[in-house]
Amino acid sequence: MKIQGVEGMSPDQLQFEIQRGAKLVCYHYCVSVIVMTFRRSSPVYFIPAGESTLSKGLPWTALTLVMGWWGFRWGPIFSIQSLIVNLKGGKDVTAAISAALAQSTPPAAFAAKA
Repeated sequence: MKIQGVEGMSPDQLQFEIQRGAKLVCYHYCVSVIVMTFRRSSPVYFIPAGESTLSKGLPWTALTLVMGWWGFRWGPIFSIQSLIVNLKGGKDVTAAISAALAQSTPPAAFAAKA
């Protein structure tokens, strides 16, 4: 899984930053084409401790505002849902990714022996 903003960071460094209060967040967006409406999630973004989660979600919010409303029936519904998620700071997926990192990364003691 590609995480935006962690280029060159090791899994241990990422875990350390998460312990310091960093978050991993994805945003929702909606795109409509008259009778078809698509609701998707953005890539996961690394948000350092103390930084606002709203700023990273602005492009996805703008995309939804411009392209999301036009679909018959589901366009307005999915657009409102996406805007609510984004304006609350996105969907926090830190716990899930942190757990996956803990399972896939061997402890330092075992890594030294291998």
